[in-house]
Amino acid sequence: MTVVGYAPGAYDLFHVGHLNVLRQASEHCDVLVAGVVSDEVLLRTKGRAPVIPMVERMEIVASLRFVDRVHAEVVPEKLETWREVGFDVIFKGDDWRGTPKGDRLERDLATVGVEVHYFPYTMHTSSTALRRALAALEAGDPGTRRHALSS
Repeated sequence: MTVVGYAPGAYDLFHVGHLNVLRQASEHCDVLVAGVVSDEVLLRTKGRAPVIPMVERMEIVASLRFVDRVHAEVVPEKLETWREVGFDVIFKGDDWRGTPKGDRLERDLATVGVEVHYFPYTMHTSSTALRRALAALEAGDPGTRRHALSS
């Protein structure tokens, strides 16, 4: 039986944490589908638009040798995405584990037999830290760059 894995994410300001999740996910399934969350869904769910447009984020993620397919995620409900993609396991960073949104994800996907597999969150970098560093550079404070990237 072929195991289809699904790794959703914004993949904005692509960094090593994104790479780690996708690489690790590919080791736990036969076919890896990376779900790239649309600009509109990110704006609705996170309250901010991405820096990199969805089409470009999809191209970046699709270029990775361990990603078999890319799916444009245009709805925030993972059950609806499951109906479109048909995955057996979904991969998330462990910053979701034990949170209300993680618990809801596990509960919802268990109804269709999908396992939620967590990977360690890469603590030393994130899109949020990169955004802070960019804002500091734009504000003309290059000394803040190092601090923003390490927090």
